[in-house]
Amino acid sequence: MSAKIERLRPIKSSKAANSSTTAATDHDRNPGTALDLDWVESLAVNRSAVERRTASLGGRRTVKKAWQAAWLLKAVSCIDLTTLAGDDTPGRVRRLCAKAKQPVRQEVLDQLGAGDLELTTGAICVYHAMVPTAVAALEGTNIPVAAVSTGFPAGLTPMDTKLREIKSSVRAGAEEIDIVITRGNVLTGNWKALYKEVVAFRDACGEAHMKTILGTGDLVTLRNVAKASAVCMMAGADFIKTSTGKESVNATLPVSLVMIRMIRDYYERTGVKIGYKPAGGVSTAKDAMAYLALMKEELGRDWLEPELFRFGASSLLGDIERQLEHNATGRYAATWRQPMA
Repeated sequence: MSAKIERLRPIKSSKAANSSTTAATDHDRNPGTALDLDWVESLAVNRSAVERRTASLGGRRTVKKAWQAAWLLKAVSCIDLTTLAGDDTPGRVRRLCAKAKQPVRQEVLDQLGAGDLELTTGAICVYHAMVPTAVAALEGTNIPVAAVSTGFPAGLTPMDTKLREIKSSVRAGAEEIDIVITRGNVLTGNWKALYKEVVAFRDACGEAHMKTILGTGDLVTLRNVAKASAVCMMAGADFIKTSTGKESVNATLPVSLVMIRMIRDYYERTGVKIGYKPAGGVSTAKDAMAYLALMKEELGRDWLEPELFRFGASSLLGDIERQLEHNATGRYAATWRQPMA
């Protein structure tokens, strides 16, 4: 088992050589580029081809036993463990942070031969009001706090309010900001307005990394998804993210393939690596395996680290931990044995 785990250990940058987790904050920022409308208008998507590609993924890319455990441990390290509920309390956030620091029980890790992995989740994601609580709970760890911002989830508050919210979260200690774009700019093809908006958000983030939520379930077409991805990356997004988790349709494999290939195009044009975050609807270990396989096949090994890939999830960890316990013991545990996940 340990040899298989070893192959999926984090690739650490020199700045993170002594850390147990490679956080997004260790990765170079995206400086952005000038808005290239010719590139944007030239984009087209073959929906049938996209659906054929993603429909075949689950059947072709399956791993079992020890290899499956290794990949699921990798998935845990890429989770933005999230609570974005109206009834969030400081106590709930502190419990979530405790889970982020020890996402899988030590006895399970020991049985898998991964007891020394020092496994944590990629980040904690909360509303602005809970940032100070999360920062305090995670003090002394390498786990960043991400704050949703800019009028999440609709993104329709006044611009000056959005910018103040970003700056306030950064002052409170958030190292990552998940912003939401104005979807109306995409639906009306107002790419200059979208670019200007995201540039302003990036400036307000300062040193905090910016994850740009497209709200793909509201964008109607895969072509709109491709164009919005390109504009947001040109405007300086460090990550592009599918959804708020509040739309009727959230992360899907077809949408993910389109966004991932736009990341590849941007990298080929600029040499800058942009991260990707599917969010909403990714709730099972099987889902996580499919997304990891897609990232590996389309972008390569570098995009299997939390600095370039995250799951936005609240329930995914519980199912993964349950599957890992089955790998370790041969038995499935009751769901209550994986609390706060």
